[in-house]
Amino acid sequence: MTDNILNIRPASETKWDCASFGEVMLRFDPGFGRVRNARQFQVWEGGGEYNVARAFRKCWGKRSTAVTALPVNDLGWLVEDLMMQGGVDTSHIIWREFDGLGRNTRVGLNFTEKGFGVRPALGCSDRGHSAASQIRPGEVNWEKLFGEEGVRWFHTGGIFAALASNTAEAVIEAVEVARKYGTVISYDLNYRASLWKSQGGKEGAQKVNRHIAQYVDVMIGNEEDFTACLGFEVEGLDEHISSIDPANFKKMIQTAVKEFPNFKVAATTLRNAKTASVNDWSAILYAGGEFYASMMRENLEIYDRVGGGDGFASGLAFGFMEGKGPQAAVEYGAAHGALAMTTPGDTSMVRQAEVEAVMKGKGARVIR
Repeated sequence: MTDNILNIRPASETKWDCASFGEVMLRFDPGFGRVRNARQFQVWEGGGEYNVARAFRKCWGKRSTAVTALPVNDLGWLVEDLMMQGGVDTSHIIWREFDGLGRNTRVGLNFTEKGFGVRPALGCSDRGHSAASQIRPGEVNWEKLFGEEGVRWFHTGGIFAALASNTAEAVIEAVEVARKYGTVISYDLNYRASLWKSQGGKEGAQKVNRHIAQYVDVMIGNEEDFTACLGFEVEGLDEHISSIDPANFKKMIQTAVKEFPNFKVAATTLRNAKTASVNDWSAILYAGGEFYASMMRENLEIYDRVGGGDGFASGLAFGFMEGKGPQAAVEYGAAHGALAMTTPGDTSMVRQAEVEAVMKGKGARVIR
């Protein structure tokens, strides 16, 4: 069942409801301490693209697979085991032989602090020469995935495209084939200046992302993402991108949709970080020539903000996939993103019923 905004393939015609394409890293979490003087870490798997596929399976009960690459060693097998615990199919992993030292390939590591109060969240990545960053066009059998197996919704994003020129080329190859077989394509711009620095900075980001954008049905990103990755301006945006007037942001979305008429849906989360622990949180979605706003959650208490945007993306996709319409889609996305930020790690740990309870405005009472 779908609405008339997105033509989503029937489940009966496909093996997968969702396929993601990107790097899956190990996240080392020092709790509420600092990375710089930690004596122990909790380890999670995570990746901007993978998190959406995992939520499809664990929260929404859908069939999901992830396309990525890992080294043949114990760290690669650890990532695989964590993915399997998340219910995500691993049959499309590219396995790379390991030289025993990590000069040729490795698992990307991401050391991330939650932040607290006036101390913001902090990320320190150690992901050079990772297996996924070496994926090149021609390595993945996209004809098999999208043609023979069939996928209803394909999700990838700007973080993976930014890793190297070859990953950007691989994303382009993937979206071309996905479009050929009528798969809905969602793309999270997810701008990271540190990643694009070696790929030509903002100019390089815009060149790559504007190429990819012509294939995208559902474009996701916040105000900085649209300005840095696609070159659109947002009136009233301060230099630190800490707050935004939604009315001016709507104007920017309208401009983007005129330039890229293939954007059937454009969406963003709106976050005003008062402190690391308290944010105002909402979302806006454009679909069918209209704008839809989620409930505004003022002073939302944050446990771990990483993954909130990915939670939004998966909830939005679920709403459309179930034919619930754009207003429900933005509400599912915003509520799921809010809940994702109440637990540690990058991935969602909630169920559909919990999301729907939050959508109805129910407080933190005991669920039996």
